[in-house]
Amino acid sequence: MKKSVVAIVGRPNVGKSTIFNRLVGERISIVEDIPGVTRDRIYSEAEWLHSTFNVIDTGGIDISDEPLIVQVREQAQIAIEEADVIIFLVNGREGITAADEEVAKILYKSNKPVVLGVNKIDNFEMQDLLYEFYALGFGQPFPISGTHGLGLGDLLDEVIKHFPDREEVEEDDDRINFSLIGRPNVGKSSLVNALLGEERVIVSNIAGTTKDAIDTGFSKDGRDFKIIDTAGMRKRGKVYESTEKYSVLRALKAIERSDVVLVVIDADTGILEQDKRIAGYAHEAGKGIVIVVNKWDAVDKEQDTMKKFEDDIRQQFQFLSYAPIVFLSALTTKRIHTLLPMVVEVSENHAKRVKTNVLNEVIEDALAMNPTPSIKGQKLKILYTTQVATKPPTFVVFVNDPELMHFTYERFLENRIREAFGFVGTPIKIYARQRK
Repeated sequence: MKKSVVAIVGRPNVGKSTIFNRLVGERISIVEDIPGVTRDRIYSEAEWLHSTFNVIDTGGIDISDEPLIVQVREQAQIAIEEADVIIFLVNGREGITAADEEVAKILYKSNKPVVLGVNKIDNFEMQDLLYEFYALGFGQPFPISGTHGLGLGDLLDEVIKHFPDREEVEEDDDRINFSLIGRPNVGKSSLVNALLGEERVIVSNIAGTTKDAIDTGFSKDGRDFKIIDTAGMRKRGKVYESTEKYSVLRALKAIERSDVVLVVIDADTGILEQDKRIAGYAHEAGKGIVIVVNKWDAVDKEQDTMKKFEDDIRQQFQFLSYAPIVFLSALTTKRIHTLLPMVVEVSENHAKRVKTNVLNEVIEDALAMNPTPSIKGQKLKILYTTQVATKPPTFVVFVNDPELMHFTYERFLENRIREAFGFVGTPIKIYARQRK
């Protein structure tokens, strides 16, 4: 099910980042009492009343024509386009300003549901400050305090009322949905064309040519696929370039809709830090992953060149030790035939379910091989293990005390499960629970 998107919008220095951090429960956005500190869109996941949704923090919309301010304003407008619901944040202590009215004009044109949050209302005695904000034309203003966390519940109650119905059933349940993510200009669009065998996606050597996610359905060897090409992800400082009307959020939405994610690396330029950040998005989302090394034709080959490159990937992507690596060239289509079979295998592993009795036999053998550790005189006892979910495979290990499950022993159990059942290309989640 697709997650709804909430954008926090307002002029500079009204407390957007503070509210964002409150909603997502982490200090992700930089918070400083200087206008313009948040310069690009920052995004994370939040939950309220069993509704999980994505939140975008934006740079303040300012009426100045300075280049940076113009770019920040464009970023906020993109966030508005992405959002299902907008939280319009104002400063209750300062009243309505000309900048607030400019933001309101932009929001009127969006035709999106807008919930007005009046920040910095730190106590009940300040409630009288609210009445002025009815003039903005967005109905009831909700008093909140980002500093003290007051009033956010009422605000979120109103926000989730406007979420669109997400109960639609995905068509073609047997179809494998996979997306391509990576830095700009690593050859994602060329790879799409190579897989489809036709020029279905515009291909250019200009970084950032792909401006949005493009979904294309096709069939191959009796299997149905949907391929999602995404705009290349740039480093944070470059995301808000005015020529690029896309965002990392769109790629995250593509990941969310995928069964398998292809992390595309440019063999010619090698592995960059941004490649690892991008791969981390797919890993954290629990998706099946294939690492695709494109432009392999451009690499000067020596003895063991592929082995050395693979070793480098394994060293730098240690968190993706489960992900298979495919070397190919979208330009020459060399080794392109190896990619879809790998996508199918990873997709099947991602959805694999293990019988409980067989699983517990594997765990018992693992315990015999490596007995559970003792911590402060207490010994971990594993009583029962069961798989509770797929996509990704998720296991619950019932124990006498979850605090005794050290992460190293959890990793040992994961390795034993992988050895027994494969699970190539998919992350595995293991949770220790106390059996009552």
